[in-house]
Amino acid sequence: MVSSSQFQRALLLSPINSDAKEKLGTSMKRILKTLTGICQVALLVTALGLGGAAYANEGGHPLDKAPDHVGQNASLQNGAKLFVNYCLNCHAATSMRYNRLRDIGLTDQQIKDNLVLTDAKVGDLMTITMTPKEGKTFFGKNPPDLSVEARARGADWLYTYFRTFYKDDTTQTGWNNLVYPSVGMPHVLWQLQGERAAKFEERKDPHEEGHTEKVFVGFEQITPGTMSSQEYDDNIADLVSFMSWMAEPVQLERKRLGIFVLLFLAIFTVLAWRLNKAYWKNIH
Repeated sequence: MVSSSQFQRALLLSPINSDAKEKLGTSMKRILKTLTGICQVALLVTALGLGGAAYANEGGHPLDKAPDHVGQNASLQNGAKLFVNYCLNCHAATSMRYNRLRDIGLTDQQIKDNLVLTDAKVGDLMTITMTPKEGKTFFGKNPPDLSVEARARGADWLYTYFRTFYKDDTTQTGWNNLVYPSVGMPHVLWQLQGERAAKFEERKDPHEEGHTEKVFVGFEQITPGTMSSQEYDDNIADLVSFMSWMAEPVQLERKRLGIFVLLFLAIFTVLAWRLNKAYWKNIH
């Protein structure tokens, strides 16, 4: 007669059959594969968030690397000032409210006194009075909303775009741009940068024999602006940084949390792997 305790001990000591071992092994492998996939996806998302993506431009002009001032409130405040004074007349930012600028270190009173230039309230969206129909009449098409333009174009594109305007009497506005040829937008920052002419040279087209192409070789300053070249570039960096922040105000928090998530997944993967190894150690 086999006692109950002896029977339970026999069950515990009895070897696992091959089918059960195969199913358990397959299950553990599937878990590890899933964890590995999660880590890979997380790494990819982080790389896309932290790295600067390359964006194509209409003119084929190489893009300059934009300085990243998103983590500097003083730069963002200066960028906000430039944005409301020079961009918010024709371009709206309907996904952003004025009071969200508290996140860059401003009080409601500072926002109202320095950045709300219309009869809007601090809690209102950054809208404009110009209608889409009026915008199309004035510029040929309605100026785009700039709420997420930095994510659509990229910071490098915007940084280069604002710095490559030049006088061109053949266009409707009298201005042209290396990054966006025949752009309908005039150079609204010309007083800061001054008036410049672009110099081009005719060179042989390396791709088509017998053809030539215009190659940009530099700018010629016609009239000086109120800022030096370096001061203008620094202010444009602040403006682009503000537009990048406006496109995703929580990006710094997202990146900070992303690091902890990746660390957690890495540690959990190691623990799961060691647990799997320990579990199978005495099973033959």
